[in-house]
Amino acid sequence: MVTVTIHGEQRQVQQGTTYEEIAADYQREYGGMIALVSVDGRIRELFKRVSRDCRVEFFTLKDDVGHKTYERTATMLLLKAIYDVCGAEIARESCVEFTIGRGIYVNTFGKVPATPDSAEKLKDRMGELSEKKVPFMKRSCPLDEAMALFQEKGMKDKTNLFHYRMGSTVNVYEIDGYYDYYYGFMLPNAGYVKWYDVIPYENGFMLVLPDKANPTVVEPFSERRKLFETMESAKKWGRTAGIRTVGDLNDQICNGSMSDLILVQEAEQERKIGEIAKEIAGRSHVKFVMIAGPSSSGKTSFSHRLSIQLRTLGKVPRPIALDNYFVDRELTPRDENGDYNFECLEAIDVKRFNEDMVSLLAGERVEMPEFNFKIGKREYKGNYMQLSENDILVIEGIHGLDEKMSYALPEESKYKIYISALTTLNVDGHNRIPTTDGRLLRRMVRDARTRGASARRTIQMWASVRRGEEENIFPFQEGADAMFNSALIYELSVLKTFAEPLLFQIPKEAPEYYEAKRLLKFLSYFLGVPSESVPNNSLCREFVGGSCFNV
Repeated sequence: MVTVTIHGEQRQVQQGTTYEEIAADYQREYGGMIALVSVDGRIRELFKRVSRDCRVEFFTLKDDVGHKTYERTATMLLLKAIYDVCGAEIARESCVEFTIGRGIYVNTFGKVPATPDSAEKLKDRMGELSEKKVPFMKRSCPLDEAMALFQEKGMKDKTNLFHYRMGSTVNVYEIDGYYDYYYGFMLPNAGYVKWYDVIPYENGFMLVLPDKANPTVVEPFSERRKLFETMESAKKWGRTAGIRTVGDLNDQICNGSMSDLILVQEAEQERKIGEIAKEIAGRSHVKFVMIAGPSSSGKTSFSHRLSIQLRTLGKVPRPIALDNYFVDRELTPRDENGDYNFECLEAIDVKRFNEDMVSLLAGERVEMPEFNFKIGKREYKGNYMQLSENDILVIEGIHGLDEKMSYALPEESKYKIYISALTTLNVDGHNRIPTTDGRLLRRMVRDARTRGASARRTIQMWASVRRGEEENIFPFQEGADAMFNSALIYELSVLKTFAEPLLFQIPKEAPEYYEAKRLLKFLSYFLGVPSESVPNNSLCREFVGGSCFNV
């Protein structure tokens, strides 16, 4: 017998008992299904067994790590269904590409008819495996053995990834004869995957899963066509450049092609910025360019580069930050925790903003505000503005796409741009990289450089930042006239050298330690690249420093 401490209480269990069996006794105390355990501060899967005295805590599907585990398990279950219904080759070549809302896009490249009938067959097969509670088996293999296994299975993307692996072992997962690799944890068996939908979409299928806040409710898939087309365009560009996965990127680094890749990627972004500028200049009534996007999208650098392109077309861009229209601190709404909510629309003096913009549009001379963040008040210091014929206001702020922000302005006078770092690079064909990971690493590096903030503090604030994005930015993205993807295919290799030392500083006893370990594991797949080759006008410079725009 061994002693297991749970919620401060000790209980005796037989050595070799699975954590799943222990969790079953405590499930009724939790609002969500238990997905993982922490054993003396180290995360373990439920099918692991107790070997010694230990302290145990549980994670549910409502916890970030538990929710990610559910997504990962459901994804492997869908690929297993494709393997069973469509064949091994199609499962092997299918690519788990990116998310659209609550849907994970699995591209089968048209090799399976993207029809309701096909989707139903895959969903039925997933249901059969779930009903039978078919187990996920995990085996730690020597690196050479794992590479030989996946070479035999024809999964060259995985063998290429492992070629750059520093560790000596690889965790291989198997369900009923189907083998795959995932960086992260799995649920014990297919029976845990109860809430999902599979629908046909483009050249493959959308795996629709619940949100973390409501882990047992599958909402109908919400179409976001512009977002999909923007991400698909980036994905196709990566394929054309020969970089679909991290292994491909590492190959480029090793063969000395990185400088060329950086220049080509930067030129591609500049081309797209130029196209947006031409479209703006071609609309004679446009006077307001509204730019919005989630945290760490590179909005500031993008605004500067767009302004330069507009100048080449005879326009005179005039920058305005919506932050200068914050209400005075004492009038700022508070959230459910009593903290100031600077991200809600009510934190902005919308009425005054519209009055000023209408006056500018009418040709009047307007004194522009400047918000003093130290004292929490809006100030006026004689900064007057009056628009001439070729002037265009470039307005940046998280509410830029919300019609309520600019309700008094004629629709034809506005051009709206949604910008985000939409990462489309994959770890391998079946392991996508969440776009939020790239933005989190960007912010972590920038906050440490410009604000002296620790990585622990950035991670601590991230959930609140994400809630603000979900409420105030994402619902309006499809209303944009243009979407700009600020992600750079090479940037994670550059960010790695800055982020790793910051993440290693987070102590093991900190709640943010689990996320730090996950990000360190993720970054371990990349070879590092020095930032010297990155141009000084690059969006990447906004985060690592050295930008010619002084950001």
